[in-house]
Amino acid sequence: MVLLQPKLHLKVSQRQILTPGLVQMVSVLALNKLELAEMINTEMVENPVLEELEESVPLLDDVGRREEDRDRQKTEETAAPAEEKKDPFEEIDFGSFFQEYLDPGYRSSREMEDIERPSFENFLSKPSNLTDHLTWQLGSIPVSQAVREAAELIIGNLNEDGYLIASDEELLGIAPPAPPEADAAVAENMVKEAAAIGLGEVVEQPVDDPAASPVEWGSSDPTTEAVAQTAVGVAPAVEAAVVVPASQPNRPQQPAYRPSFDLHELHEALEVVRQLDPPGVACRDLRDCLLYQLRYHQQNLPDLKNGNGEAAQVIADAMAIVEQHLRAVQNKQFKEISRSIGRPAEAVQTALDYIRTLDPRPGARYNIVQARLIEPDVAFIKHGDEWLVMMNDDGVPQLRLNPAYKRLLSRDTQDKDTRNYVKERYKSAIQLIKNIEQRKQTITKVCYAIVTRQQDFLEKGIDQLKPMMIKEVAEEIGVHPSTVSRAVASKYAHTPQGVFELRYFFSESVNGPEGGGTSLLILKRRVKKLIEEEDPARPLTDEQITRILQSQGIQVTRRTVAKYREDMRIPSTHQRRVKK
Repeated sequence: MVLLQPKLHLKVSQRQILTPGLVQMVSVLALNKLELAEMINTEMVENPVLEELEESVPLLDDVGRREEDRDRQKTEETAAPAEEKKDPFEEIDFGSFFQEYLDPGYRSSREMEDIERPSFENFLSKPSNLTDHLTWQLGSIPVSQAVREAAELIIGNLNEDGYLIASDEELLGIAPPAPPEADAAVAENMVKEAAAIGLGEVVEQPVDDPAASPVEWGSSDPTTEAVAQTAVGVAPAVEAAVVVPASQPNRPQQPAYRPSFDLHELHEALEVVRQLDPPGVACRDLRDCLLYQLRYHQQNLPDLKNGNGEAAQVIADAMAIVEQHLRAVQNKQFKEISRSIGRPAEAVQTALDYIRTLDPRPGARYNIVQARLIEPDVAFIKHGDEWLVMMNDDGVPQLRLNPAYKRLLSRDTQDKDTRNYVKERYKSAIQLIKNIEQRKQTITKVCYAIVTRQQDFLEKGIDQLKPMMIKEVAEEIGVHPSTVSRAVASKYAHTPQGVFELRYFFSESVNGPEGGGTSLLILKRRVKKLIEEEDPARPLTDEQITRILQSQGIQVTRRTVAKYREDMRIPSTHQRRVKK
């Protein structure tokens, strides 16, 4: 028989526990200037011990001293003989009373301006997106309730470019929705197809197009921001990876809803949405998108000045090419297209020029992303022969401790709970000030390490960018690589070459001439430059580009060149060839 009795067991173990102060230090280090200012303002509201060190803002102890002087002055005035009181009837403003409540007849414009009006902020509205634009049009179309519900569901499932990625089974609730990665891959393929036939522009800024001119403090240059964002993808992946749970094929997902419409009503709603503005919206591939735009132009031909003559023939040729020979256009097989549709080469070229005027992303014009404000955290300034790192503290509140609360701790008459609260707030304020100063020192050390290694880039331009790893900088300043990664995260530097994200200076290296290292960004720039200068009739192959780079002292393989070419969305040799 086993008896239950209490026993004591000793166990020795080691665990890594992050203290609240350490957690705050890590989070403060990862903040940029704007986020840091917002966090400090929040802390000042929650912690009364913290005060902003600014001349225009009076301190609490100064306010208390003024109140004491005011009370002393009131006491002296009370002791003096009381003055003769005024008649309260004389203080009434009868003129404003009659002007406000009685009708005086005509009023001047100045008198009318005194009346309170609603603030102009009440008239501001958010910019409309594609969903709002389509929903507004749908409200004016008489359709059944089921078709309207299906149309609203279709509008809600359009991506930013205006394409309908979801299948009929997903919209009907029969099949589970596809993962976001699959939808993103489909949208990416459509963008590549459009770029292969010369439609539209690539959304991402190429890595070889940095800011050409310096950007002032607080400016938001879209070109520079795009460059900085592109550089993020080149930097080593040192941040903590996001853990994505693996899919479980043995556990099928159940549809989240059951709509009240059937397949026929869904197709009817799809045609209704496709007739809305902009033309080509709610299509599932690039071919249908272009065809709907061409049909829209064909229907509006009677409204054109040229009538239905030459323009109608151009649109007909364009529709034939898009409907049957879109793949041949991507491969630049213009002679085969001419023979297939029975039109001369000049007519085919005219139709292709017309096709390139179409919009492969009809929804992008309504889903405009507002430019994000970039305010550099540091500035690299050359003073004589020496480079200096200047922290941009403009707009960041400078903190100090309120001495009035410190005096509360020294008094023995105060309540114990009050003393404990003030003591806790005092420690929290000291810890925050230390963490902010530690952040400033860490960012300064990292920036000086960057300046030391990238002086040629700062003086001569992007072609002199040298490879640099986060691990190397971490070893130089004596910190962990994750600390350097947080110090450069979402932070920008103002340089003579423009405004760049700090991560832009970190890139992998390839074997360069004379045993030196060549930055990965420089290699991509050279590959793109070689392709831009090639003969369109005889474009360079990946093997030829590899040999040219090897002759320049850069040891790369053909697979590496092909990978970088695909990363920059440059078509293959066969697709770049222009047949005469």
